Amino acid sequence: MTSRRGFLAGLAAAGLVPRTTWASAGAPALLAAARTDTGAYVLCGLSGAGEVLFDIPLPDRGHAAAAHPHRAEAVAFARRPGRFAIILNCVSGAVLATLDAPAGRHFYGHGSFSLDGRYLFTTENDYEAGLGVIGIWDSAQDYRRVGEYYSGGVGPHEIKTLPSGDLVVANGGIETHPDAGRAKLNIPTMEPNLCYLSTDGEVLETVKLDHSLHKNSIRHLDVSRDGLVAAGMQWQGDAGQVVPLVFTHKQGEAAVILDVGTALYRRMDGYVGSIAIDSAGQTVAATSPRGGLVLTAELGGPAPKTAIDTHADVCGVAYGPWGRMVTTGRGQVIGGLSLSPNDYPKLHWDNHLVRI
Repeated sequence: MTSRRGFLAGLAAAGLVPRTTWASAGAPALLAAARTDTGAYVLCGLSGAGEVLFDIPLPDRGHAAAAHPHRAEAVAFARRPGRFAIILNCVSGAVLATLDAPAGRHFYGHGSFSLDGRYLFTTENDYEAGLGVIGIWDSAQDYRRVGEYYSGGVGPHEIKTLPSGDLVVANGGIETHPDAGRAKLNIPTMEPNLCYLSTDGEVLETVKLDHSLHKNSIRHLDVSRDGLVAAGMQWQGDAGQVVPLVFTHKQGEAAVILDVGTALYRRMDGYVGSIAIDSAGQTVAATSPRGGLVLTAELGGPAPKTAIDTHADVCGVAYGPWGRMVTTGRGQVIGGLSLSPNDYPKLHWDNHLVRI
């Protein structure tokens, strides 16, 4: 006898059951996790004007999300070293599936879909081996895990899908273990890298900065429409040492460190919380919640033109057709189509804004 799920799946395969689209969820531009003033956690959809279109409960603190490219489905990830990742219907708020990290693994808070939306790729820690793993989940089979492969380094954090369909991963280089909480176990020997992978797991290119920067953990990424990658770093060395925290890279070319001068990097206090690049690959924005600022730089030329905006506890940042938007832990959504900040005193925005 055919089960109800099997019957519906057959209808969907035949194109007889319409999929829920992002338009049905209010056509959000971005996803963001937040904590409410009551201590609960939610995932929100934001318009290009910074308006909250929906909020869906989360079981614990979220870090980032991944948006399905066609269906109104979002993957909400726990903050490291969390083990939960849940698939949410952003129209009904229903939990469609729960991803369980395999034994000996935990998620790193980020994931990315293939261009067609069929597969979800997640960054994970094989903490007994001390190696990074990319997990593969099939959205056409209730997000069943269908494979995995080496991330090309240690401590993979953010992962993005390139316009080519390949993947780029920020291997932060930091070894961790759940038994040690959030302790960093290999700072003297860490070796971060930017790794390009095919969806089959073939290492296409690995990028390392000069060894003097080997304690600069590559953490967050964004990609322009022509494949230029912007990367933000977090310094794990001596607190008084000022190092560059942003670089760009395009496959087959050399990495280009964003040269904005020591004074600006000093103000960022060794820490980029999130990074964004505009679709044309001409402007990069990096946030520093420690420094309470957003650094914006126009790329190209010997001395990038820069600007600094100051916002207490700022972290989330994204570019889109609506311009640049940032969020703060104090409930503000700044930029986009809105001429004045949207203030949500009952929401404390978490780390990232994710484009849909």
